[in-house]
Amino acid sequence: MSQSPAQLSAPADSAASEREFFIAAVADRLADFLAGKHAMLAEISPDTLVLIDSIKALVTGGKRMRALLCYWGWRGAGGAPDSPEIIMAGAALELFQAAALIHDDIIDRSDTRRGGPSVHRQFGTLHRSNGWALDEERFGYAAAILTGDLCLSFSEEMFAAIGAGAGSRARAVFNIMRAEVMAGQYLDILEEVSGPTKPHQTAVDRASAIIRYKSAKYSSEHPLVLGGALAGGTTELLAGYSAFALPLGEAFQLRDDVLGVFGDPEETGKPAGDDLREGKRTVLVGLTIDAAQGADRDFVDTHLGRADLGEAEIARLCAIMVDSRALARTEEMISDLSGTAFAALADLPIPASVSAALLALGRAAVSRTS
Repeated sequence: MSQSPAQLSAPADSAASEREFFIAAVADRLADFLAGKHAMLAEISPDTLVLIDSIKALVTGGKRMRALLCYWGWRGAGGAPDSPEIIMAGAALELFQAAALIHDDIIDRSDTRRGGPSVHRQFGTLHRSNGWALDEERFGYAAAILTGDLCLSFSEEMFAAIGAGAGSRARAVFNIMRAEVMAGQYLDILEEVSGPTKPHQTAVDRASAIIRYKSAKYSSEHPLVLGGALAGGTTELLAGYSAFALPLGEAFQLRDDVLGVFGDPEETGKPAGDDLREGKRTVLVGLTIDAAQGADRDFVDTHLGRADLGEAEIARLCAIMVDSRALARTEEMISDLSGTAFAALADLPIPASVSAALLALGRAAVSRTS
């Protein structure tokens, strides 16, 4: 049986014990919340319980990076380690992340997520195994969209339970975070369909704008600032949080883009070349387009986004990225952005234990292999 935050006492001996306490408390809160929603949907129809099961699978485990950033933002602003408010905020962020993953996989036509089938593929399999009528793929996409929407509503419900008023700084951060992700997603799909028709010279700038609003801000800046705002942090502290977390988030997404092409499928949980088949217009791709010449540039333009890419074509695209120094330049950008972030972190007026925890979290984010 799960415990409420009031029944738990947070260890205070180290940042590591605080981290483990918080992760367990967020998992506990999510489990209790989804158990209640399971009971609610069961009264509607047992057929709807698969929606909860899909959400539960996505919010179980994972790195909890966004929730942890929110927690350390809270602690750096003087928040107590065992407060129900920060635990609910972490849970709300995890639900928002799950919704974003569901919708992102639909948009990108991704078959896998974390080594297993993506949510829309799970629903497609359910359709097929039951021998239902009409189109399997259409059902899968429709059911996954509804699951993502339900997860978004759960995230809002969880955050609203904190009691942050409509005019509060924390509510403003939470609201703009959601709007920016949607706008960034639109820019991403717009780039996929119009990328080759736009000037090659602006490809990197366009890709940089996409990663900032689609990923970087909600992956790091907004969670950290949200935690600080909830704890009543000063305007100066929240600005310092942004100066650290935004370049960190951009470096994090650049690493994700590199792993999407060059990562080990055994570690990333996604097939090699998936990002190339999906036609993602990343900074890595933008740098490749800018630097590649003649036949190599034409090859990138004509093959990026083709669902039928074979191993030989993927290998050539990878070779072009290496030979054009696009991969090396992306690694340089990751290093530069990380340096900027960690320099800003060193200037933050926060306890040494919080600074050390954020440094470890940041290093893990930009050097990860999965």
